[in-house]
Amino acid sequence: MALVSVNPATGQTLARHPVHSPGEIERRLATAHMAATSWRGLPATARSRHLRALATTLHRERRSLAALVTAEMGKPLVDALAEVAKCVDCCRHYARHGAALLRPETSPHVPPGVSVAPEALGVILAIMPWNYPLWQVIRAAVPALVAGNVMLLKHAGNVTGTALALADTFRRAGLPEGVFDCLLAPGAKVEPLLADPRVRGVTFTGGTAVGRRIAALAGAALKPAVLELGGSDPYLILADADLPAAARVCAAARLVNNGQSCIAAKRFLVHDRVADEFTRLLAAELATFCYGNPLVSGVRLGPLARLDLREELHAQVTRSIRRGARRVLGGRVPAGPGAFYPPTLLTGVVGGMPAADEELFGPVAAVETATDDEALLAAANRSTYGLGGAIFTRDVRRARAEFVPRLQAGMVFVNHAVCSHVAVPFGGSKASGLGRELGRAGVLAFTNPKTLWFA
Repeated sequence: MALVSVNPATGQTLARHPVHSPGEIERRLATAHMAATSWRGLPATARSRHLRALATTLHRERRSLAALVTAEMGKPLVDALAEVAKCVDCCRHYARHGAALLRPETSPHVPPGVSVAPEALGVILAIMPWNYPLWQVIRAAVPALVAGNVMLLKHAGNVTGTALALADTFRRAGLPEGVFDCLLAPGAKVEPLLADPRVRGVTFTGGTAVGRRIAALAGAALKPAVLELGGSDPYLILADADLPAAARVCAAARLVNNGQSCIAAKRFLVHDRVADEFTRLLAAELATFCYGNPLVSGVRLGPLARLDLREELHAQVTRSIRRGARRVLGGRVPAGPGAFYPPTLLTGVVGGMPAADEELFGPVAAVETATDDEALLAAANRSTYGLGGAIFTRDVRRARAEFVPRLQAGMVFVNHAVCSHVAVPFGGSKASGLGRELGRAGVLAFTNPKTLWFA
């Protein structure tokens, strides 16, 4: 059996990677388990030095890594380079601040001599998706590593080349053997590792159905899990919004990463009074995103990562149109090779349509209108997801007081696209998952808060 990488822009097979045998998986787990003790025993400042070296190596190899990402999953090369740069920033941030984030906590509300110190758990299994094949891994790995954990990566099969290249980058940066490694195996082969006592936690990014299964397995084994399960982020366009500015932000937020991002704008909930004008502006902005060969300068939209993903997306668009949505832009599968799909805009979207109720993982924008702000909030919160959300208004004070506390999401932005930042906790609520990556919460996610009492 092999894990196959296919260029989604051409349909050509890039490589076939043989899966690891059970014996090889056991060897890598045993090596990681051995490494966990020595890595945890290093001072946080020493682990930080390793992360600085990793940042340097990632930066030096940025062009080859970016080219591999573009070849395997199709994002424009300029975006792949930006992804590598964000990984470098993440390494540098936690190298600079990791030790401070791990200092024992004291409080005037506890007895004198009492503090709480975070203690690393050990081997963390990371099950990661293909859409940000470098960034998703780094944002999970770096906070865990600076805390003293080690990581085994099970990456998506279609980006196996990127997984291997990233593991090689860790080695070339001088990190000790076993601190970071990857397992080449289908998900069914690594799920049993959650029951292995040497694996102390799991971080998973992917679909909700698989996330529930991972959570059940981790819970049965009494192990912590961080689950980032996607979203259908609502962007509320209030009647007083700066419409041209909102349309620019919303178009870019919908098409980021070829539309394949958990925090991409998915649903545009627009006040009736400005719906026609906003829709016109949004359509014009979306139309500026030319799609094509992601290696060509000026191309802003590459293919979807796989043909089956395009088929699923187009089926969701088709079902929405059959239920009454109107196609304003795109919505047709282009002829020729590759998994391309054009920027698409649907209006007249209401609850009960896939465009309103499901996560559309591709360049499709759905506009839903409402007659008042309460109806906009109700539509936003109707979703089973709760990852991010954004509000566009000229009255920031009102947004802070009336909308931000009531929008059911792990991250809320005002007049700005939902995004991740290396220093800020990332995660959602409801069906969007559990736990947080990044920030102090991400550093502490796989640690035991050990109470220290000195008489």
